Amino acid sequence: MENKKLYKNIISIGILSFLFISSAVLFNYYKTYYSDNTNFNDESVFIYIKSGTGLNHLQKQITPFLKDSSTFFNAAYKTKYVLNIKAGKYEIIKGFSNKQIINSLRFKNIPVKVTFNNMERIENLASRVSKFIEVDSLSLMNSFYEKTFLENNDLNTESVFSVFLPNTYEFYWNTNADEFRDKMLDQFNLFWNISRKEKAKSLNLTPIQVSVLASIVQRETPKLDERPTISGVYYNRLKKRMKLQADPTVVYTIKQKKGFDKKIKRVLYRDLKIKSPYNTYLHKGLPPGPIYMPDISSIESVLNLQEHNYLFFVADVKRPGYHMFANTLSQHNRNKRQYISWLRKNKIRR
Repeated sequence: MENKKLYKNIISIGILSFLFISSAVLFNYYKTYYSDNTNFNDESVFIYIKSGTGLNHLQKQITPFLKDSSTFFNAAYKTKYVLNIKAGKYEIIKGFSNKQIINSLRFKNIPVKVTFNNMERIENLASRVSKFIEVDSLSLMNSFYEKTFLENNDLNTESVFSVFLPNTYEFYWNTNADEFRDKMLDQFNLFWNISRKEKAKSLNLTPIQVSVLASIVQRETPKLDERPTISGVYYNRLKKRMKLQADPTVVYTIKQKKGFDKKIKRVLYRDLKIKSPYNTYLHKGLPPGPIYMPDISSIESVLNLQEHNYLFFVADVKRPGYHMFANTLSQHNRNKRQYISWLRKNKIRR
């Protein structure tokens, strides 16, 4: 009897020990994978993991948002996440378990929206884009000016700025410079469909030349309804092999010389002699590249320019933002007097 009783006690102790150990294992398993391990007050936080990130850097980034970093990295080792840390932007939602955090870091790279417009130079574009995605502005510039890319697409360091159409685009945060550049080229090629190419061809212009002319038109007037008229003026000058004599190109040369942060209110006669391939008072035809990032309306104003006989225009002081147009130089000079008088009256010298 005593042996049976002892045997039963041993079995009971064994069962209790098994249950205790099993409970501990299950609790540890639950804590490792399924319990809330977030430690922040917001509804969620975003983690930006750089390309080539190792375990040490990941620990520095994610530990402040965890209740227990040891259980997280225990789970990360067991699921082999640490062997394949992926770059990108990831969201961790309040209440996430380690398993949910790891799944987010593994599979849910979040796209970011990249918006750009109103850029005066390609350097400004690179600087702005680098604020949205991982790549730095220098890497972007090197990619934009990469020799093989330019040669393969019949571009150069001046005309490549035309490729970047202002809009809002989606990219993964860890997009590299070449991936960004190539997607922009794809968007440019999609925009220049058969219909737009045929319109450009009918004007004896390439898509790049249309963009260059559109950049001048956009800097000439903020009025959308007037852009087709001004496009027509410059197109008439091109057809007659006249110099464009576009003041915005002179403003651009002044800024090339004195800095692009300089504010220019008036173009002076001495400015017309600044030596630059962008100075259309010195050189016939279009400048080598855009003087601004033209928006879609400006490009369309060139493709759908107004047919007329105007060759000249000057600011109309009675209608701010608009211009007075003329067929002849004598008529233009009469129109110009009201503008010169207004400049003197308001003491605008530069």
